[in-house]
Amino acid sequence: MDETLICRRDLDFQLYEVLDAERLIQRERYREHGRETFDAAVETARQIAAEQFAPHNRKGDEHEPAFVDGRARTIPETKAAWRAYAEAGFLAAHHDAAAGGMQLPALIQQACQAHFYAANIATTAYPMLTIAAGNLLRAHGSEAQKARWLPPLLDGRFAGTMALTEPHAGSSLGDLRTRAIPQDDGTYRIVGNKIYISGGDQDITDNIVHMVIARIQGAPPGVKGISLFIVPRYRLDERGEPAEDNDVALAGLLHKMGYRGTTSTVLNFGDRGDCHGYLVGEPNKGLAYMFHMMNEARIGVGVGAAMLGYTGYLHSLAFARQRPQGRPVTAKGEGPQVAIIRHPDVRRMLLAQKAYAEGGMALCLYAAALFDDSTTAPEPEQRREAQELLDLLTPVVKAWTAEYGCRANDLAIQVLGGSGYTRDYPVEQFYRDNRLNPIHEGTNGIQALDLLGRKMHHNGGAGFRALLARVDATIDEARGLETAAPLADALRQARSTVAATADTLGEAFATHGPERVLANASVYLDLVGRFVVAWLWLRQARVAAAALADGVSGAEEGFYRGKLQAARYYVDWELPHIEQQGRLLCRLDDTCLGMQEDWF
Repeated sequence: MDETLICRRDLDFQLYEVLDAERLIQRERYREHGRETFDAAVETARQIAAEQFAPHNRKGDEHEPAFVDGRARTIPETKAAWRAYAEAGFLAAHHDAAAGGMQLPALIQQACQAHFYAANIATTAYPMLTIAAGNLLRAHGSEAQKARWLPPLLDGRFAGTMALTEPHAGSSLGDLRTRAIPQDDGTYRIVGNKIYISGGDQDITDNIVHMVIARIQGAPPGVKGISLFIVPRYRLDERGEPAEDNDVALAGLLHKMGYRGTTSTVLNFGDRGDCHGYLVGEPNKGLAYMFHMMNEARIGVGVGAAMLGYTGYLHSLAFARQRPQGRPVTAKGEGPQVAIIRHPDVRRMLLAQKAYAEGGMALCLYAAALFDDSTTAPEPEQRREAQELLDLLTPVVKAWTAEYGCRANDLAIQVLGGSGYTRDYPVEQFYRDNRLNPIHEGTNGIQALDLLGRKMHHNGGAGFRALLARVDATIDEARGLETAAPLADALRQARSTVAATADTLGEAFATHGPERVLANASVYLDLVGRFVVAWLWLRQARVAAAALADGVSGAEEGFYRGKLQAARYYVDWELPHIEQQGRLLCRLDDTCLGMQEDWF
């Protein structure tokens, strides 16, 4: 099977040696599962990704969706891949068996999903959004709404979207203008415009279920007056089948540098005054409901960004192994050429990619494991702590992977040299695709504000305390292993910097106000991200060191030594940056804040 998607040995290492996925089968919800069913799901995903998604990744990029007679038209391979995905049950994988699902843990579901992102992120965006829309309805919809809309979302007849952004408002959702006009029958008429709606129109499903935020007439201004509505492309008849057009018009398609196979749409709701919307939950609480889908989408963006970095790394590694060029400096220009992987600077770039890619996958899978613990851990305190930590790490998962997945893809291009920036090789597309992720689902700057302005202080900083406690436990475990101990000592020093910086900034909110503190929030996000990924690398290094101490040999020895070397790279080359970042943050540097508009 194609090892340019994900290294299966690494995935098994993460799932079973680091995260101990088999512990989940002790929980009531997953008792019907075992290592065999987990592996079967992953292998099915790998096969479908390789056979149905990867082959049209380039074609979808070169032949992006077209606007034809008022509708979006995609290449036929997109629909075929969607059907294969849906028929294998991945849209409903985590749902109850009684609802047609597999009751897979989120950890295994994300391991499966990772293959699709690596194979074709543009086509995978359609099921990712549909899964998130279904989860939103399951959590906040009425029983009647769930009965009507969930089955066709889970079996793939309908797709889902999230319709938030408006042309004049961007990420400032409190400024939305889309209106919801109450009707005597309890429905609403939706009137407004949305932009950048991924999957907002397509020809791969029978219907599209838009999750739309709008303001009911007379609602309070700002975010306190936002409500959430189900707005289908077609209204349903008595049998639940698509029937009347619901006055949702495709106004245009946007043309992106990457993710070209995913439609990015401008939608007009209610041009004819006949767009029916169905209120989800209570009025004026829509943004809180929508955050359920937004946070899930942020994790999805993180997984996609990590996997684009990962597949780019594997492609550049394969190229470096087979591309002959130059000779070692000690050869003095004599003898045969050697593969470029023999050159130290190429190994530097590959090692950096390995650290970013495998670290990013570790971060995303850890978040999935936290979700499982937040919903199925046996003790209420375990569930509460896991939820606090997941809330804290969500902006990190989204932003760190987007930032460093792009860096990995940039390095992949560099490894290929002149071939890297040609369209004859896929790494330039991976970079273009990934460059959207620092913007998708809230820019990295917005994630930084979320982390420092809200998540750090939520519930008295419970999530941050839980993080530090888990870091301390890993440090203590790793210090007992000779090859991991130096890494543990370095992380302990970094832990002091991270804790002291958090304390200083927490106090500064009261003494200097939020503007001065949040001006450098992006630096803080990067500091926390570096620290968390270094910790996750130490977790991997501890397992690898223990395996080597047990005397493994051959290919297994090489695998574990590679893990230790990548951990060493991250701790020695990447983690030290937080010292300078901590100093800048603690002195509340105002260089950027103080720059005046007319000085540019």
